[in-house]
Amino acid sequence: KKFYPHGIGHWMGLDVHDPCPYKDEAGKEIVFAPGMVLTIEPGIYIDKDFKNVPEEFLGMGIRIEDDILVTQTGCEVLSAGIVKEIEAIEALMHSDAS
Repeated sequence: KKFYPHGIGHWMGLDVHDPCPYKDEAGKEIVFAPGMVLTIEPGIYIDKDFKNVPEEFLGMGIRIEDDILVTQTGCEVLSAGIVKEIEAIEALMHSDAS
């Protein structure tokens, strides 16, 4: 929790952060069903006040978010076409598209 202070993702729907429950009224975990959309967003966040962390990493964070559609046969990564490699991100940031 120190470097990753939130959950692995969240539901998506009418809003980017849909406030849907993860358990039903009986306390059982919700089972994914076709048509549901959620995020998977691993990350790391290094607070500027953390101890025993190299100074060049203090105040830094990164998160990679994928948007996932649950299908009849598994899932589809809706954000598969979004660049994630450092060089591609930097090129996009320096292009007219940004």
